[in-house]
Amino acid sequence: VQLQASGGGLVQTGGSLRLSCAAADRAFSRYAKAWFRQAPGKEREFVAYISWSGVETDYADSAKGRFTINRDNAKNTMSLQMGSLKPEDTAVYYCAASKRPQGTVQRIKRLNVNEYDFWGQGAQVTVSS
Repeated sequence: VQLQASGGGLVQTGGSLRLSCAAADRAFSRYAKAWFRQAPGKEREFVAYISWSGVETDYADSAKGRFTINRDNAKNTMSLQMGSLKPEDTAVYYCAASKRPQGTVQRIKRLNVNEYDFWGQGAQVTVSS
């Protein structure tokens, strides 16, 4: 499954951006999905998660209240709406999908990059102060 991320860019502190991720393979709609990010010199870190059904979501503490993850199974897409952006949100953002059974990833494992089988190419988000 190939994932294509889009929507990154440059924004001022306090601004908003919406990232999208699309797949051509319909199998993508059955997978749990997540967003990660990686800042220069740092490890890739978890941002947000959504189960295939959309019933269950999970967020890193840094994203709670500011970011919203969503998915549209009919369109085979996922998104990350980001608001109240801060300079520390500057990073390359990656969409990811997991083939784990029942379209969910155990909560304790969601932060682990190894739980995800497919990755997008990354979208640069830069927040200026």
